[in-house]
Amino acid sequence: MRLECRVNNQAVSVETAPMTRLIDLLREDLRLTGTKEGCGEGECGACTVLIDTKPACSCLVPAVQVQDAHVVTVEGLAKGEQLAAVQQAFLEFGGAQCGICTPGFLVMAQALLNEHPHPTREQVREALAGNLCRCTGYQKIVDAVENALAGAEHARQ
Repeated sequence: MRLECRVNNQAVSVETAPMTRLIDLLREDLRLTGTKEGCGEGECGACTVLIDTKPACSCLVPAVQVQDAHVVTVEGLAKGEQLAAVQQAFLEFGGAQCGICTPGFLVMAQALLNEHPHPTREQVREALAGNLCRCTGYQKIVDAVENALAGAEHARQ
């Protein structure tokens, strides 16, 4: 089938099988390798992307479901060389370790900040509860998300 959608604000038209997983389409066909596969079962959140602004585990989404949709991957968070506030905060607060879970955390954190620009600590923890990290505790990740808004506001001044 011919799949047409937008990925990171770019029009995409690609030939694929309808049941190709979105993660495979992104990584193999579109060479967007920032999205990582952790479990392949939708349990770890490493492969989280936004589909029409809603977070989804791309390992569970058949490609056919993104026909005419807008998909945002971790690569789409930055504006050119300018990192998104959440990406910058992860760097500054040590929110990343090995990197497998980081793209999913970043995308989920961005979805949270899009919906709740001033989240409480409880909202941050709840939003990130579906993302698993095997390297570190979650404190630095939560701190990074909480401070991402401050970084975004500072960048606008």
